[in-house]
Amino acid sequence: MASVTYQNAQRLYPGSTTPAVDDLNLEIADGEFMVLVGPSGCGKSTSLRMLAGLEEVTEGRILIGDRDITNVAPKDRDIAMVFQNYALYPHMSVAENMAFSLKMAKVGKEERMARVQEAAKLLDLEEFLDRKPKALSGGQRQRVAMGRAIVRQPQVFCMDEPLSNLDAKLRVSTRTQIAALQQRLGITTVYVTHDQVEAMTMGDRVAVMKDGILQQVDTPLALYDRPVNLFVAGFIGSPAMNLLQADPADGGARVGGYVVPIDREAASRMKDEITVGVRPEAWRLVDEGEGGMPVKVTVIEELGADAFLYGTSDVDGTPTQVVVRMEARRDVQKGSTVHVTTDPAKVHVFDTSTGERLSA
Repeated sequence: MASVTYQNAQRLYPGSTTPAVDDLNLEIADGEFMVLVGPSGCGKSTSLRMLAGLEEVTEGRILIGDRDITNVAPKDRDIAMVFQNYALYPHMSVAENMAFSLKMAKVGKEERMARVQEAAKLLDLEEFLDRKPKALSGGQRQRVAMGRAIVRQPQVFCMDEPLSNLDAKLRVSTRTQIAALQQRLGITTVYVTHDQVEAMTMGDRVAVMKDGILQQVDTPLALYDRPVNLFVAGFIGSPAMNLLQADPADGGARVGGYVVPIDREAASRMKDEITVGVRPEAWRLVDEGEGGMPVKVTVIEELGADAFLYGTSDVDGTPTQVVVRMEARRDVQKGSTVHVTTDPAKVHVFDTSTGERLSA
């Protein structure tokens, strides 16, 4: 097992003026499950492929433990890759697929089969070892791809959106299995996904990327509670944080005719245009006479234990979408107007032009 370190790592494709990954500095601890997350084209898969040796590192370097593997051939890096499309050999059985890399490494037959049996037991694949991939479901094929990686006993797992081909229900169950399996094996894992819910569920820490630049790396809850900029605030969380354009006001931020209360540090740092962020669960419904922000209800999403209210609030004449998490079975009708407020400690304030966080 080993740590992984990116030091000022860059990937600039020939003919391009903008790096796909720029000045990436990231330390992944031994045995840690690190998730790289971000929208399409943000550089997360490129970062993973640089670690795997499938993309050249233009500048900087990458280390596994104390070993610089920047210019080491992929086969000599002691990593195992799990791809999005599984990449199984259709003419081989499950057992042969899982044992193939060991056969190429000239591992003895007895040891090969022992490792395959051990991985199959871990992944609940024992009854499928003689089947071909075409006779398996998508989830089973994904587990075979995992097994092929596990039998190699690598220092690092690299996983490039391995669940994206599965249906929604299977993704939920499989991501839990992968997280539990990684914890059991204790192998350092770098996992790429565009699904922030997946990232928040699986990662010990999560690295958020945008346009090839690392925005923030922290535990899932720290990212949720204290995003460093507007991009992270809007990207992390489902439903997304409410982001409302506002103007500085005495001790608060004015959104249309409503003043959102904010903390003192943010108030002292405000200049011109600001954006206030409020998580859906941070709003609370109040009576009309209590001076809350009016929201015209568009949809109520009933979830059983609670509900999400989707509506609009006019900000300088422009309808702005607002999402409020509330108790289930509240007597709120579509088309009606409710009033919401929040507490200063639950409001995130950002500089609109720079995206920088102003709140404490």
